[in-house]
Amino acid sequence: MTTSSASDSPVTVVGLGLMGQALAAAFLAKGHPTTVWNRSAAKAEQLVAKGATLADSVGSALEASPLVVVCVSDYDAVHGLLDPVAASLAGRTLVNLTTASSTQARETAEWAAKAGADYVDGAILAMPQAIGSAEATLLYAGSKTAFEKHQATLLALGENGTVYLDEDHGLSALYDMSVLSIMWGVLNSFLHGAALLGTANVKATTFAELATTAINVTAEYVAGYAQQIDDGEFPATDATLNVHVGGMQHLLEESTTLGVNADLPRFFLELAQRAVADGDAENGYASLIKQLRKPSA
Repeated sequence: MTTSSASDSPVTVVGLGLMGQALAAAFLAKGHPTTVWNRSAAKAEQLVAKGATLADSVGSALEASPLVVVCVSDYDAVHGLLDPVAASLAGRTLVNLTTASSTQARETAEWAAKAGADYVDGAILAMPQAIGSAEATLLYAGSKTAFEKHQATLLALGENGTVYLDEDHGLSALYDMSVLSIMWGVLNSFLHGAALLGTANVKATTFAELATTAINVTAEYVAGYAQQIDDGEFPATDATLNVHVGGMQHLLEESTTLGVNADLPRFFLELAQRAVADGDAENGYASLIKQLRKPSA
């Protein structure tokens, strides 16, 4: 049950990079008294003009609000700022929206507990300009009680995309890393395709429409492959892994012949060949999950 519903519930934002500024601006836009702090006070000027209060120290910033949101470069920066003033977090809820690994999130949860603070780890799946809009998605994991206590305030950052996952503090970071893997995989493949076509003087803007179609078609495979992974059975509903290997060999040969970097198609092929060697030649593409579950050599 949400217990914080007043639009005037105060919040503190520590860290005023582009994302931190967007977070603070979204809280202000929803009427929340917002205290801000940043190493460089100049980054707070526009927020102060909108009604934010600039704290004179990290400690006073923490003490200004029952809810503290931190968004800085990495977890080393988080601890560098908060460790010396950890006592000021006692009795408060710390929501950490800094990007990191699930291990770092869980370790920070233990640190926060020792400081007497409730801890919620979060991940932002949006650009700064989308914060506060219907396009913003934010994932939260950790203390469910603390999340529900401040849920109404956190909705200011993305009312339609505020998602609570689980009590496991590392889960939001794990989702974040998984989504980033998809993003970079798709973007790197698009760039490789653009490089291939560039050898024939085809502009990337010309390729973009077909690339988008291919990405959308590929996305349709996700639900079916997800079910196969959960079931542990990998029927070749579209093509066997052996068929995919043939196509990957052509892609590698084409890249090499045209003088385009072949590292990406070589990785595709080597991964699939390992799966074939392990007995998955006649299984579907999703059987590659078994290779990806193994640690790197």
